[in-house]
Amino acid sequence: MGIIGDIGHFIMVPLYYIISAVLIGWHELFDLIGLDPAGGAAWALSIIGLTLVIRAALIPLFVKQIKSSRNMQLIQPKVRELQKKYGHDRQRLAEETMKLYKEAGTNPFASCLPILLQMPIFFALFRLLDQAAKKGTAHGFLTEDLAKQFGDSELFGEIGLARSFWAASPMGDGVDNVAVMIVAAVLVLAMTATTFTTQRQLMAKNMPADAMSGPYAQQQKMLLYILPVAFGLGGVAFPIGVLLYWTTSNLWTMGQQFYVIRNNPAPGTPAFKAKQERDKAKAAKHPGRDAVAEEAPAEVVEPPRPATRQQPKRQTRSQRRGGTPNQSKPGGKPKNNGGTQ
Repeated sequence: MGIIGDIGHFIMVPLYYIISAVLIGWHELFDLIGLDPAGGAAWALSIIGLTLVIRAALIPLFVKQIKSSRNMQLIQPKVRELQKKYGHDRQRLAEETMKLYKEAGTNPFASCLPILLQMPIFFALFRLLDQAAKKGTAHGFLTEDLAKQFGDSELFGEIGLARSFWAASPMGDGVDNVAVMIVAAVLVLAMTATTFTTQRQLMAKNMPADAMSGPYAQQQKMLLYILPVAFGLGGVAFPIGVLLYWTTSNLWTMGQQFYVIRNNPAPGTPAFKAKQERDKAKAAKHPGRDAVAEEAPAEVVEPPRPATRQQPKRQTRSQRRGGTPNQSKPGGKPKNNGGTQ
């Protein structure tokens, strides 16, 4: 085994244990609620459950991706200024651009991070399912019995989760299975369409007009077409269980991105204008509530101040000796020291 194989083994082994642990956990749950543990429905739902767990764990990374993507959009005017200033010097342009990215706390490849991090999980699940079906090989926490059960599981009695479009075709392994081909084709198209729609949603609604002509926009346009084509071409060789994972993950991404773009859009984007219009319509629907909130601000209650201690009045030496603070000498008129008689 070469160095590349050693690196792959080092990465895959922990993923086998993580993925198999989540799969078995969901499988045990569906077994408890009455699903056939050897049936395809239990294992298919376990794959969907695995997807939800992984995507929930990636939410902090998704938030970081959104912030980085927004910063990339906002600095596009500055990037174009650098291109005009240092267009004749590519090295200086690259240095100043990277400096600008560093100051803005972003990088042009942040939007690819969720996909890049999911790819090892994607291939680990592929190997788990493929080797369980072909060799009965157990990885991670899967026992040999569970691995065989996982590899042999079928939906509706004839659609194997380990089968692919290519393998089910006459040019594949020679076993013509029309039902597998139809389900695999539908999942490949769904995976391709959701990948395209997710990227298109980001570009059409959450990118300002001045960012649509810069290098960042060119990168996004390339990804818009390259990723769906790559997944579409490769999807014909992916097992149905893996296609189910990736399609579910794309649907999660679409919903999550829709929520973020709708409620926290980048300034100057179509989504931002749409949010302003919704806020205006909401304010017009409840004018009294907003007017009261503006005209009658909440009263601020100040804490009670501590009582001021009254200082004693100064007395003359004769007053202190005689003990009569307001009494003058015998036979004289009383002095007025500011007190009351």
